[in-house]
Amino acid sequence: MAKPDVDHLRFSLALHRAVAGSGDSCFSPYSVASALGLTSQASRGATSEELVRLLAGADADVTKQAELLRTAATLTERGRHEPPVLEVANTLWAAEDAPLNQDFLGSLAAWPNGGVKSAPFGTDPDAARRIINADVAETTRDLIPELLAPGALHRDTIATLVNALYLKVAWQHRFRDEQTEDGDFHSPSGTRRVPMMHQTESFGYAARDGWQLVELPAAGGVRATILLPDGDLAAREPGLDERGLAALLSAARSRQVRLALPKIKLDMRAELKPALAGLGVRTMFSAHDSDFTPLTPDPRVFVDDVVHQAVLRLDEQGLEGAAATAVVFRTLSMITPVDPVEVVVDRPFLLLVRHAETGVVYFFARVVEP
Repeated sequence: MAKPDVDHLRFSLALHRAVAGSGDSCFSPYSVASALGLTSQASRGATSEELVRLLAGADADVTKQAELLRTAATLTERGRHEPPVLEVANTLWAAEDAPLNQDFLGSLAAWPNGGVKSAPFGTDPDAARRIINADVAETTRDLIPELLAPGALHRDTIATLVNALYLKVAWQHRFRDEQTEDGDFHSPSGTRRVPMMHQTESFGYAARDGWQLVELPAAGGVRATILLPDGDLAAREPGLDERGLAALLSAARSRQVRLALPKIKLDMRAELKPALAGLGVRTMFSAHDSDFTPLTPDPRVFVDDVVHQAVLRLDEQGLEGAAATAVVFRTLSMITPVDPVEVVVDRPFLLLVRHAETGVVYFFARVVEP
């Protein structure tokens, strides 16, 4: 696996902390970064600078991040397992009469499945909402049937930029169904009985800085990375920064692991405007200060909201996940030891689903109440 990209991990951790709360959480750094990366290309001045700073850090080189996302949109298909499925779409839904700049449309076309479609925002915004939701549902295999809730779009909506992602891959070492049995999971609300999957296999493993890491390889060059704290997650998680996470990910080495892991089923949605504002992205939400002239010559355009939903399932066969992010633009009216290490994931933990070649994080989850 390539050396973890610290800027991408910093972005993933920052957004996780901004949206996660204290319980279960799940979001797709890949999907949000794709939508915000395209939004940065559709803007200029402070509007773009704030987005680039969040995505790329002090170096302010969003081109590198965009290239990582493009590379991670392709999976390898080597091996004896069923082919992996990864579908990514980046769609600009524009009002039928919206003046759009061709330079931005050219930039959009360079992103995975980037394209423009029309929607009747001005005449029937709810019909536009249903059209966009149906397109997202098709991409995500109906895991996300309604990204945009009623009332999310208005007659003065000029465009909606949507990233949609679907991922389904089988484990390289599948769990045997007959070995799944109920076990104790120690959550903050008390001990719960949950279905626990079991297997002993050679996995990537590391133990350092108060964490254990186990990597489950899947088809297509995807890995699910479990980050289990030695003690309470609520106490350990705040001290985990991007460099510590990168060091932990880089420390993984092959080792026999006797693993017990709960089955996981997460479905989370969030309006990201407050979280992004807290992370320094504010200008694009201002009707008076935003600048989206690379997208359209209309000077009145601003972002009304950023909506995100992520779904993640882990079972004996593999993992399946879907995510979608919508940026809604409006105008002013307008070496293996003999003995396996035992890892029992029986308390809250973090979970990353990553692209092995680039380290890009498709999904970032906290599991507290499986």
